[in-house]
Amino acid sequence: MDTHEHLMSEEHRLGSKLDLFYLFPHYASSDLFSAGMAPDVLNEIRNPDLPLEDRWILFEPYWRHVRTTTYGRALISAARRLFGIHDINDETYGELSEKIAQSNRPGWYRYVLKEEARIEVSLECGETTNVDGEFFAPVINFEAFITPRSRGEMEAIGERMGVGIHSLDDFKAALDASFEEQVAGGMVGVKIGLAYSRTLRFDKVSASGAEDIFCRIYSGLGKGVSWEEAKPLQDHMVHHLIGLAIKHDLPIQIHTGIQEGNGNIITNSNPTLLTNLFLEYREAKFDIFHGSYPYCSELSVLAKNFQNVFLDMCWLHVISPTVSKRMLHEWIETVPSNKIMAFGGDYVIVEGAFAHSMLARKIVAEVLSEKVKEGYFSREDALRVADCVLRENAWNLFRLGERWRR
Repeated sequence: MDTHEHLMSEEHRLGSKLDLFYLFPHYASSDLFSAGMAPDVLNEIRNPDLPLEDRWILFEPYWRHVRTTTYGRALISAARRLFGIHDINDETYGELSEKIAQSNRPGWYRYVLKEEARIEVSLECGETTNVDGEFFAPVINFEAFITPRSRGEMEAIGERMGVGIHSLDDFKAALDASFEEQVAGGMVGVKIGLAYSRTLRFDKVSASGAEDIFCRIYSGLGKGVSWEEAKPLQDHMVHHLIGLAIKHDLPIQIHTGIQEGNGNIITNSNPTLLTNLFLEYREAKFDIFHGSYPYCSELSVLAKNFQNVFLDMCWLHVISPTVSKRMLHEWIETVPSNKIMAFGGDYVIVEGAFAHSMLARKIVAEVLSEKVKEGYFSREDALRVADCVLRENAWNLFRLGERWRR
């Protein structure tokens, strides 16, 4: 089971011109930027219409430093296992580019995700349930209904939904209608990724308090209000969204910890900021992402103390295998084994999801083997835990036996 992906559709991949730098849509590209690469250089190396050799010359001085991060190692692993190229260097980049281009054929997703990665189903995060059911089950992000800060954004939502939005009740009714549509389309969960733009503290805001902000937004014709001014309305809408998820018994996935990209505010994403939601909505099921890195031990306590909090290691293994191993040891010791989900690829490209899945299995196997060797539990216990954290927990939490439309 793969708890989280943003994979481009195979149709989109088939319509793209691919070479080596197709492997760098995110993650490793963030490390390139961190190593000193200028944004315009990053854009240039991604341009498949420019000579590959010229782009390699721009890329290599930064790659030599990024190749040692796990983001870089994951791509080297994908090159070796999927394309038969042992490394990404001066001698191999041309051949690897050719093999990546040759892979752009129908059936590549089946080969990578099913035959090689052996992933039964991936939870695909997006704004539509229109996904390929052979590979994906949809998790929907409703942030378009939470983040509007201008009248134009509000009106755009109304136009998309075919309704007039003139009050907070209208706005919430539009979210309700969209939610029902997504449920009918096969949605299996809800995603909240607001830690990229604001704090995860969602206060309890009355309808009248939220209506005041709605009216202030709707009375203006310009750029709208600031994030700080919009927060009470956003908080109110998040509480409303949680209520809808409870009504339909859908898990709520929440981004916590490290944000992809560069230059964000990590303290916005501390999972302890969600405590008021865990306390109020006991009947909700919260799937907390990314091991909350670097707030991993805080997540240990939350998952241990709250029945409705589940721990998700999506993305974590390619951030740091060392941290993943250490924390899985800690989580096995502190958190019931039915509350840990050990893998979510969180990639845009299938090759990254494959490499991540191999790393996740390796880490789980190593941790469980160490637990058996030190006498913490038996081999039978280890095998049961492996089944739980790699498949059964996610399968059961998202009720995929009932909901997954293959």
